[in-house]
Amino acid sequence: MSDFVFSQAERAAVYRAIALRRDMRHFSGGQVEPELLARLLEAAHQAPSVGLMQPWRFIRITRPELRESIRELVEEERLRTAEALGERADAFHKLKVEGIRECAELLVVGLMPDRERHIFGRRTLPEMDLASLACAIQNLWLAARAEGLGLGWVSLFEPNALAQLLNMPSGSKPVAILCLGPVEQFYDEPMLVQEGWATPRPLSELMHENTWNDDPSP
Repeated sequence: MSDFVFSQAERAAVYRAIALRRDMRHFSGGQVEPELLARLLEAAHQAPSVGLMQPWRFIRITRPELRESIRELVEEERLRTAEALGERADAFHKLKVEGIRECAELLVVGLMPDRERHIFGRRTLPEMDLASLACAIQNLWLAARAEGLGLGWVSLFEPNALAQLLNMPSGSKPVAILCLGPVEQFYDEPMLVQEGWATPRPLSELMHENTWNDDPSP
């Protein structure tokens, strides 16, 4: 066994947080203590990033009227999404897609401006800045679950409208609205599975060896 391996209990805790992480939409109000919020954000900030560019920027929303304006933007996009879904519109309308009013903390995560000057690791894959930001959110998500807090990633918004609302600089881009806070309970399985919206595929159907093919080996 490697000299660097965690203890069995530590390894179990990591895998448990991964398995029990949920994209939460139902929150119970309350608050997130400042030191805990700082700890969660520091976990996010420790994420890997291409060329160590650290493209993530966090905006904490503390003004109630601004929170409500963000919710209105999400509601506008929810209606547009329902229209675009056609025959699945009615099923979509029944889904709870955000917890902006109920969550204890609301964060907006965006990409910094002037990203084009970062070439290391992005010359052929410029979207690696987005991948790096996603790693930061995943860190935050897992740390929140370990701390017993729910987190939900809301992506139903028009980026330019949200950027303007938050006075973000030209070239930056909002990517996520994060609802964070206490919950009454965590979903036993992903909410979209519980609601019959989608069925997850097993890893065996998504795994290939050596080349991409339509009949992956187990």
